[in-house]
Amino acid sequence: MDSQGQTTSLQRLQNVEKRIVKVLELAGGVMDELASPVGPRKDVVQNHCLEFMQLIKDIQVALRDEIKSACEYRPFEKCDYGPRLTNEICFKKVEFVMSQLDAMKQTIDEYHVSV
Repeated sequence: MDSQGQTTSLQRLQNVEKRIVKVLELAGGVMDELASPVGPRKDVVQNHCLEFMQLIKDIQVALRDEIKSACEYRPFEKCDYGPRLTNEICFKKVEFVMSQLDAMKQTIDEYHVSV
């Protein structure tokens, strides 16, 4: 992973951390509201719960994206073994086709000589 990719990845993870802190604050706010001597205010609890659920979804998406981008990192991506091997195989195929064409040409030449 390049330096720029690491920086932005760290920034995104720091944003996720901030969202997690906010989720905990919301959960604490709901607990305070439920423990209130006057009783919980339904609208406050509902708003906190909605915001809590939305933040949880956002956190899941962000973490899933970070995991996916980490999995896309390939330390051997500059390795040329695969392309070299493919090239060698193609070279052998071309050699085989050329030998077959040479054999066909020789057969045709022999036919023309005999006719």
